Formats: sequence, structure tokens, C-alpha cells
Amino acid sequence: MKTIKGPGIFLAQFLGDQPPFNDLKSICTWAKSLGFVGVQIPTWDARCIDLQKAAESKTYADELKGLINECGLEITELSTHLQGQLVATHPAFDVMFDGFAPEGIRNNPKARTEWAVQQVKYAAKASQNLGLNASATFSGSLLWHTFYPWPQRPAGLVDTGFGELAKRWLPILNEYEECGVDLCYEIHPGEDLHDGITYEMFLEKVNNHSRACLLYDPSHFILQCLDYLEYIDNYHERIRAFHVKDAEFNPTGKQGVYGGYQSWINRAGRFRSTGDGQVDFKAVFSKLSAYDYSGWAVMEWECAIKHPEDGAREGAVFIKDHIIRVTEKAFDDFAGTGSDEQLNRSILGLS
Repeated sequence: MKTIKGPGIFLAQFLGDQPPFNDLKSICTWAKSLGFVGVQIPTWDARCIDLQKAAESKTYADELKGLINECGLEITELSTHLQGQLVATHPAFDVMFDGFAPEGIRNNPKARTEWAVQQVKYAAKASQNLGLNASATFSGSLLWHTFYPWPQRPAGLVDTGFGELAKRWLPILNEYEECGVDLCYEIHPGEDLHDGITYEMFLEKVNNHSRACLLYDPSHFILQCLDYLEYIDNYHERIRAFHVKDAEFNPTGKQGVYGGYQSWINRAGRFRSTGDGQVDFKAVFSKLSAYDYSGWAVMEWECAIKHPEDGAREGAVFIKDHIIRVTEKAFDDFAGTGSDEQLNRSILGLS
């Protein structure tokens, strides 16, 4: 077994216009002061990284890594969640997702998709230059508008959708293979990969590609009423990244899974600051440790109630307290009597 690395923090939700959140060095210094030892980098934010430059210049990548190391931190993974979303976007969502792309290619879905694909490929090479072995992303979605269909889905629609999704991602996955980096899809409502079944459908279409891995985030499974511990049993061999994010689901006689178009504070299912929700993180960390997960535990703060700085401060301690330093020996070794083949045969009553 291996001890999980951490605590790490995903910087996306903390970046802002005011110090110390408006500059990579200052936000890293802040994170270190709270007890974090790793940072997950949002690659769409130029304050953190020039992604293309990190892919094309080992010197720049080394300088970036050095700056973060000087703050007492390591890079856990690069994140391309926003760019990955744009690899596959249904036209119904074009207007809302256009904001994820540079102004010059907005209102141009073809150019936007090409840009997104290149961005995720850049992250493969940048990860290699930075010495990372995993990267986090979203799958995007062509089918989400049909997830609870009315009228019914035409026969073959889902197969066609996943076929197209695989067609777009296969060249990207091959790029990650060449760079020796696992691409970890965050399984998430709003993406075509939103539960175990959809992940398996995608995996089949990409020929069980060895780099099509998983970012495990139990908060999204709480809101789907999915068994997030059994999920680890099913997919532990593919889990290469881990978001420590909490959630709660409190259905009423008026509202359930779909939330009634309410704001996050008024939804039956909502994300909570780490430790304030319903996820059994003791069981999560135990299972991941038992299955030899050797990656990072990265706090992602999303909460409609608690202040983010309080969530970060508490989250660093929470993760540190939940990381299990795995044992190197069995607890009953003291009672061992030694063994050899002759003794074993004797115990079994064999001549």
C-alpha cells in the first residue's frame, strides 16, 4: 500500500482580483500558510500558467515548477476542466459555454472545438514537462439534454453520441499516451460521463484506452444517490486523481434530485465545505488507501454557506487528519512462528 499525498488545493475557486489571490506566488504562499503542500493548477487562468508555453518550453515549465517549489508546494495536476467541456458541446449550450473560450472564437463552434482540443493536448505535453503523471478534465457533452428524455430518445441516439465523443477524445488520449500522462475525467452531472455506466460506455468506445482514467469526487455521487464507496470498488484501478469535496442531499415533499431550478442554497442537494456534508471520508480514505491509490487528495471548495477562506483553512486540517499513513507490517506479526514448505505440509497433514 501507499500513503496518499496531500493536502492539496484546487486554486480555481480562490483566484480573484485582490491579494493574495491575484498572483500565483502570493496565492501559493497563502496556501502553504494554511498547511497545504500541493496545488492543482487551472490552466485557463493566465495568472497561473501560460499553457502553450509550458507545453513548448521545458525552460518555462521548470521556472514555473521552481516558483511553486520555492513556496514549499508541489503541483498536483493541471486542470483543463473548462477546455475539456468545449471538446464536445451541444448547440443548445453554445451561448452559455462561449464564455469559456477566448473572445476571438466565440460564436464559432467549430473554431472553439478545435481550440479546446489543442488546449487539452497542450496540457499533456505541459504535464510531461512538469514531471506530472496525471491531469484532470471534463468530457463535455453531446447528450446531456436527453438524460431524462421527453419525448423518448430515438433508437441508436446514445450509441451515436458516444461514438462521436470517442472520436473527438481518442486523438487526445493518444497524445497523453505519448507523454506518459493519465487523463482523469471528473465524473460529473452535465457531462456525458456522469456515472459509472456512462464511463464504461465511453471506455468501450475508446477501446479501453489505458489513459482514459478517473478523477474521483464523491460529492457528485451524493447528489445522484449513487453508492460512492462501491464506486471505488468498481473503478479503483482507473482512479488517478481525487477531489475532496463534500455534499448533502436532503429531499423534501417539494423537491428532490433535480432541485426545482433553485439556487444552490435552496436546493435539496448542494455542495458543502469539506467536513460539513454527508460524505463518509473516513471510509473513502480507507478504501483508496487499501486499493493502493498513490495520487493526491486535493480539496475543491464549493459551498453556498461557508466563506471560502474558512473552508480552505479547515480543509487543509481535515485532509491531513484523514490521510492514513499506511502500515508496512501486519498487526499480528509479533505472533508469527515462521514458515517453510515442510512445516506448511505438516500443518496440512501432508506427508
